[in-house]
Amino acid sequence: MATRKVTLSLDTAAIEYAERAAKAHGVSLSSWLSKAARREAVRTGYHARPVPVADATADEAELAAAEKELRAEG
Repeated sequence: MATRKVTLSLDTAAIEYAERAAKAHGVSLSSWLSKAARREAVRTGYHARPVPVADATADEAELAAAEKELRAEG
């Protein structure tokens, strides 16, 4: 999936939680935040605009994984 560099401001507690969670899962902070943003978007019912078919296949797999994780977390 394509990536884009962005600058974000997060409160101190949020970034500390994210850093610890990323480390615990053995992934980069960027990767963890990206996955967390997707999970939250799915959880709150956000649906992305239509994307090209090749990208959609990858997105569908990520969406299914995010939904599975959410169900497992309760």
